[in-house]
Amino acid sequence: MGGWWRFGKWTVLIMFLHIISILIFTKGFLLTRTELPHSSHCSDLSQSPCHSSPSSSSCWTKPAVDRLIIIVLDALRFDFVAPSSFFEEKQPWMDKLEVLQRMASENPSSAKIFKAIADPPTTSLQRLKGLTTGALPTFIDVGNSFGAPAIVEDNFINQLIQNGKRVVMMGDDTWTQLFPNHFNKSYPYPSFNVKDLNTVDNGCIEHLLPSLYQQDWDVLIAHFLGVDHAGHIHGVDSTPMIEKLEQYNAVLEKVIKELQNQSGPGKLHENSLLLVMGDHGQTLNGDHGGGSPEEVETSIFAMSFKDLPSLPSEFDSSSCEPSKNICISSIPQLDFAVTVSSLLGVPFPFGSIGRVNPELYALAVCTWNLDDDKTWNNQGQTKLEEWLQNYANVLCINSWQVKRYIDVYSASSVIGFSSEDLFHISDLYSKADENWSYTKNLSSYKNGSSNTSLPVLKRQIVAYSNFLSYVAELARSKWTEFNLKMMGTGIGIMLLSLYCHTLAIKKLNKSYGVSLLSSRDSGISFGLMLTFFMVLIRAGSLLSNSYILKEGKAANFLLATTGIMTLRYSFMKNKMLIEAAIFLLLTFIFRIAIEVGLYKQAATSQFMSSSSSWMLGISISPSLWTYMAEIVPILALIILGYFLYKSISSCCWGIPKYVIMGTILSYFLIALHWISESNILDLAHFLKGFGKNSIPRTVYAITLVQLSLLAIVPIFSKEETSNCRGSLFVKMMSILSACSSTIIILQGKQGALVALGSLLAGYCMMRLQGIEKHTVSGTAGISILGPLPVLQWSLLAVCLLFASGHWCAFDGLRYGAAFVGFDEFILIPQAILLTIDTFGFSHILSVFGLPLFVAFPSPFNQTEHKSLFPIKLFWIFMVYGLISAITATATILCVTIQRRHLMVWGLFAPKFVFDVVGLILTDLLILVASIYYFDGVEDRIGNAKLRRLW
Repeated sequence: MGGWWRFGKWTVLIMFLHIISILIFTKGFLLTRTELPHSSHCSDLSQSPCHSSPSSSSCWTKPAVDRLIIIVLDALRFDFVAPSSFFEEKQPWMDKLEVLQRMASENPSSAKIFKAIADPPTTSLQRLKGLTTGALPTFIDVGNSFGAPAIVEDNFINQLIQNGKRVVMMGDDTWTQLFPNHFNKSYPYPSFNVKDLNTVDNGCIEHLLPSLYQQDWDVLIAHFLGVDHAGHIHGVDSTPMIEKLEQYNAVLEKVIKELQNQSGPGKLHENSLLLVMGDHGQTLNGDHGGGSPEEVETSIFAMSFKDLPSLPSEFDSSSCEPSKNICISSIPQLDFAVTVSSLLGVPFPFGSIGRVNPELYALAVCTWNLDDDKTWNNQGQTKLEEWLQNYANVLCINSWQVKRYIDVYSASSVIGFSSEDLFHISDLYSKADENWSYTKNLSSYKNGSSNTSLPVLKRQIVAYSNFLSYVAELARSKWTEFNLKMMGTGIGIMLLSLYCHTLAIKKLNKSYGVSLLSSRDSGISFGLMLTFFMVLIRAGSLLSNSYILKEGKAANFLLATTGIMTLRYSFMKNKMLIEAAIFLLLTFIFRIAIEVGLYKQAATSQFMSSSSSWMLGISISPSLWTYMAEIVPILALIILGYFLYKSISSCCWGIPKYVIMGTILSYFLIALHWISESNILDLAHFLKGFGKNSIPRTVYAITLVQLSLLAIVPIFSKEETSNCRGSLFVKMMSILSACSSTIIILQGKQGALVALGSLLAGYCMMRLQGIEKHTVSGTAGISILGPLPVLQWSLLAVCLLFASGHWCAFDGLRYGAAFVGFDEFILIPQAILLTIDTFGFSHILSVFGLPLFVAFPSPFNQTEHKSLFPIKLFWIFMVYGLISAITATATILCVTIQRRHLMVWGLFAPKFVFDVVGLILTDLLILVASIYYFDGVEDRIGNAKLRRLW
């Protein structure tokens, strides 16, 4: 172990510096918005310049509705609700919620469809928090999406409870986690099993319709999850998704019918408002979390059961489809909490920065009566003036509340808004407030002319709207408090870690006896320069949002470029031409896989089916592709198993032999698992008693036993062998085979293909390493180490991440993998499985596969002394870690520079999170791998020789 520490101390030091650097930088970059402990109260309105409601029973505003029904359809895309005629091309999932379109068409003044715009990131927790608080949740809340903490900030639900409103909730149990002890009745159902499309929805249906007849609630919330889960597992263009939408349409039709039947004078729902809404959208392959239009665009359908006039055109932002008599307006989700609060007559949440939306407000607030022809006669003009006066007063309260919050926030927060921003906010508010004094005086004269007061009221409304819009946009651009000192400190420590990395490599180079920088071999100099240039290009590309979006393609391009250079040397030396050509072919295949894996806007039916893999469903010839998609992955497993079998027969002994045999058994079980789910062979009834979860759990158990044997047995049993290369190869094959089975079954049928492709690419790299150089004269027996093969391995790892259907965003996580072998949500097992699925190929197998370049002798130098193996192995580990650290450092610098970029939270911050997590994981894996591979090597080589070299 002493021999390992002489090398490993650098790994420990560098990992420690990385952790400290990332923690400090993250503390400065991902600060949560200061959550103020204040709440709004009815008595607060006396401090405002606005009218108070004359009704003794009301609070800030006069209640416009008595009962509110909120039906949340999770991941409701906008095109699920809007008519297909609003889009260029009709898709199979459109026009399925026909009842909503029909209501909006038949009752345009009392039923309306809105395009609701969410603020990214579009995770469910953040959207529910934003909807109820009226604030902009910060990026750091994404981390709580799988364990939602209670909301402590003032919110719409809290205001309902404080003001005596009774709330009933059913569906997604996230609500009970966010708002514990807030509901008079609750029927929560577990929400994280994405394979379960029906439990939550059936629970909502069971309680929703009966609750409509009950009088023990004022607000009813029903949160359906089937569409969200159908998207994650099957995609938007799938039969389960269509079935879910049709089911929702039937349920909504029953709900609307019951509400209409009870909406007559004196009946239970005489003054009720129905809201059918989504919390966010989803991409065509069912993902969400980012900031693409598909993810942020959802819908709200609002329906009042009154006969209402149309909204004045000045405040109507609708775009209409004349053929269907349907108009659609737009509303930021930021406006939801304050608008609903105003309709129910409760104080607005203290931290809300939204605006009371005029179109949604007008659907419920009716303060004037029109003649049968619904034209604006003299009486109608007077009623319109009353409505505008009422809405202006509501906006006055709205603006005062937002101004109060900004003042308190700026005084309480360490940084807050800049003095220039605060001055502009105060100036806009002061002008609106001055106009309000004039407007109030004008409206107090009963005999005043409508021709005079209407323009004044409209200008007043515009003034308040401008103020509220400015504050919202300012908050979006500058909400997060960046602590530049902590960010700078984190960057400084990260740069220090790079220096330590370089110092460690330099020390290893001296131990090896060759200085790369002073080598007389021009090929070496070129290889080193090419590596440096490639790393620099990759690091620089992270400063562009376009290159981050296309990161997999950029890495593949760089990998192909190195392959072309390798092919050039193969032609020059007339050696390894087949390996160089195969390597280039593999880069082309990975390019296609990356294209498929990242093509988020492609119709899901082309890239997905019931399997979690994107490999099923590419439309070539349906029957041909079905057979290929079923058979080819199993053939890849057979090839992998055959390779392992050959490794057993040639050079395996002891525990490694049994470990590899266990992996072959796991491959057989995986193939059986895939066959049982086959669309070709209906074998489900043969495995009915075995259970669909039994095979994955058996594979997990075998992996745990294998890893335990590899970790524990060497402690008590030291196998002596003089063949260092053979021992290293056996260890590498053992650990890679033990990890591969779990990774493959989590990845789905694409996993076997990616594993086979990575194996072939690694073999080609191993054979081609050193082709551009030769033994330096005077140093016989010592091959010169070059960083180019390690760079190629690093680029291949990036390609594997994207080729396996992942990308650096939260909607790039394959949540379905967390439930392979499980039906229920258990946090720790699911988190482990999701981590293995995400980082399996790109990090775990890549790090443990690095000894490939040492375990096999270079064809261009067969005479290396065995005492050089550990140094070469650690050198490769350190160079690989340095490349990863440089990439992460570039990402950190990128988010620092782009911290005010429009896409900072939708793109740059997720990339930062993935890269720093990947860096820490890489450091940890290098530490574990170095201990694993180095164990006992000092006994075989001799501590004295290592000490002299080091």
